[in-house]
Amino acid sequence: MYFKYFFDENLAQMSYLIGCQATGEALVVDPARDITPYLETAEAEGFNITATTETHIHADFVSGARELSKRTNAKLYLSNEGGGDWKYQYLDDVDHELLNDGDKFYIGKVRFDVMHTPGHTPESLSFVLTDEGGGSEVPMGVFTGDFVFVGDVGRPDLLEKAAGEEGTSEKGAHQMFDSLKKFKELPDHAQLWPGHGAGSACGKSLGAVPTSTVGYEKINNWAVKQENEDEFVKNLLSGQPEPPKYFAMMKKINKEGPDFLEDKDLEQISIDKLEDYKKNGAIILDTRPKQIFAKGHLEETINIPFNKSFANWAGWMMDYDKDIVLIADEEDTYDINLTLQSIGLDRAVAYVKADEVSKQPNLETYENITPKELHEKYQQDDDYVTLDVREESEWNEGHLEDAEHIFVGTLPDNLDKIPEGKTPVVHCLSGARSAIATSVLQKHGFKDVKNLEGGYAAWTKEDLPVVREK
Repeated sequence: MYFKYFFDENLAQMSYLIGCQATGEALVVDPARDITPYLETAEAEGFNITATTETHIHADFVSGARELSKRTNAKLYLSNEGGGDWKYQYLDDVDHELLNDGDKFYIGKVRFDVMHTPGHTPESLSFVLTDEGGGSEVPMGVFTGDFVFVGDVGRPDLLEKAAGEEGTSEKGAHQMFDSLKKFKELPDHAQLWPGHGAGSACGKSLGAVPTSTVGYEKINNWAVKQENEDEFVKNLLSGQPEPPKYFAMMKKINKEGPDFLEDKDLEQISIDKLEDYKKNGAIILDTRPKQIFAKGHLEETINIPFNKSFANWAGWMMDYDKDIVLIADEEDTYDINLTLQSIGLDRAVAYVKADEVSKQPNLETYENITPKELHEKYQQDDDYVTLDVREESEWNEGHLEDAEHIFVGTLPDNLDKIPEGKTPVVHCLSGARSAIATSVLQKHGFKDVKNLEGGYAAWTKEDLPVVREK
């Protein structure tokens, strides 16, 4: 048997290729939208990708299962669980098999046993792998998707918070508790192959180690250890972070069937062409580092630096029905567009070279201030208001006195909550999210915005006063 895992650091997402060396067949589990790595690996190792499968209908990235099926004629193995609202709707033109609890299927001589493990989503499946070609009669491991992670379990509140399915959070938490009973019945030696690692919004405390074992999780995973159902439900639902706004769109896209990727180069344009794009409703997305953006940028641009958090914040801030024009280093434009496409933002159409912006006169700027400056000057000035853009759980653990709280991801929809006539001084934990928020505020007319350098962490390091919720 051949086994390889792939990690997309922009989405903290894991996928896997499993091959039977006796027959040359291979399967991909939870493929990302960019299927190039699987095709290259299969060719290099002498496999034909004959099948692909998903543990559930994903909410945080566009699945590559349909793309793989088109390119390789791979058969799709997909969930038939979860009720009528959780059925795939694009299967008429693809070879597929629908799976229920207790089913099994083979890729060559590698067996996959199907467990229905609802909780994160109603249709969620886990796949127990046994390498019969290697002479084994016991499971080697289990692909859990967003069911069990290293150190945590999938969150059951996404359907309610992101997809608007009222009342599903608590029901999903109880289902998760029951599903974990199945997980605990697996042998301790079985390896755990999850769908995400640390940094994913599909859980609240995922471990940074990519794999584990069932036995280790029985000992160390807080959720797997919990025996009291009511306590489990309470702990699982409390403190979950805000789900990115784009999650609802991902569910829709992956259920109805993602569009096939178009391999196209973005058009390089000059700065004077931007006005034409803006008149047609395009979003101008500046991907330069926050420090460079602060020193000089074009008006009405949003700053989301191209780093590991880019996909998450692009999903919060970009509209799916608008074109996107990038400001970026030329060598990064392909990867930036690929990252946007990974969450279904397919309307990037052009780019302006970053160094062309830096050469422009009369650029807009914003000021970074220190914690002491905020404490001694701006907090005492009635013309300013401190705006905290962190998560609610962070706010509850401690915040600045008289601060207003608006989470950065919801800021564009809550500008009216900023006190009229006040100039915002923005902060998050370290300064990254507040830099995004500052660009959003400037785009919407708050020109004299201040950004707290180092954020709340720098504030507390200076031992300045905070308020904690009881």
